[in-house]
Amino acid sequence: MTAVIGVLLTGAAILALAWTFQRGLIYFPSGAVPSPAAVGLDAVEPISFVTDDGIRLGGWFVTSRPSPSRGTLVVFNGNAGNRAYRAGLARAFREQGLAVLLFDYRGFGGNSGSPTEAGLASDARAARAYLATRTDVDLTRLAYFGESLGAAVATALAVEHPPAALVLRSPFTSLADVARVHYPFLPVRWLLRDRFANLDRIAQVTSPILVIAGDRDLIIPLEQSRQLYDAAPGRKTFVLINGADHNDEALVMGPQVIESTLRRLFEVPRP
Repeated sequence: MTAVIGVLLTGAAILALAWTFQRGLIYFPSGAVPSPAAVGLDAVEPISFVTDDGIRLGGWFVTSRPSPSRGTLVVFNGNAGNRAYRAGLARAFREQGLAVLLFDYRGFGGNSGSPTEAGLASDARAARAYLATRTDVDLTRLAYFGESLGAAVATALAVEHPPAALVLRSPFTSLADVARVHYPFLPVRWLLRDRFANLDRIAQVTSPILVIAGDRDLIIPLEQSRQLYDAAPGRKTFVLINGADHNDEALVMGPQVIESTLRRLFEVPRP
C-alpha cells in the first residue's frame, strides 16, 4: 500500500509540475535581436506598435525591391527565436517584390510580457492594425505567413480578418495533438492551457490557403498538416517538400516555399 501511495504521489507531482511549467515547454523566446545589417537585411524600417492590452512590440518593416510592392507579407513566427531568425525568408520575398513585416510576440525579441495563446492572438491583431495605418500597404494584397506555432496564430487572425492569402508552413491540427506525439505519457488534453485548435478554426477561413509541409518533419507530423489541409474549405493548395525536416532550409525558406507562395496564391509571375 505504501508503494502504491508513493507512485500516486509521484504521478501527482509530475502532473503538477507539467501544469505549472507547461508554457516553458511550448515557448522558447530569444531576447537578443541583432541589427538588420548583421543578418543581411537592408531597406529595413525599425517599427513598433502597441497591443490592445498595452504591450509594445518591436519589428522590422522590410520594403520591397522593386518599389512599389506587389503585396505585403506578415510573418507569424514559430515558437522559438526572434524576428532575426526570419531574415532569410524576408530577403527572399523582398527580392520577389513583396514588402515583409517581421515582428516579435510578447516575451520574444526583448518585448515585455509572457507568451500565451490569447496574448499571441492580441499581438497578431496589433500587427495587422499597424499595417492598416501604412499608406504603402494595400490590405487587399496582404497575406499571412505562419510557420509551425505561427500557423495557428495566423489561422486565428484569418478567421477574424481574412487576408488575400493564408500560407501555413508545417501547421498542426492542435497543440494537444502535437503534445501527445512528444509527451505520450502525459494527459495533455487535460493539462494544456493553450490549445491552438487549428482543426476547429480552419473551416471558418474564407481566404485562399496554401499548406507547405516536409515529409521528414520530426516536430510536426506530416499527417497533421495533411489533415488540416483536407479540412480547409475553398481554394487551397498543398506543397510537399521532399526530404525536409522541420527546420531545414528547404522548408524554412527554400525555392518551393517562395515560388508556391508567389505563383499559386499571389499569382505573381517569376521575373
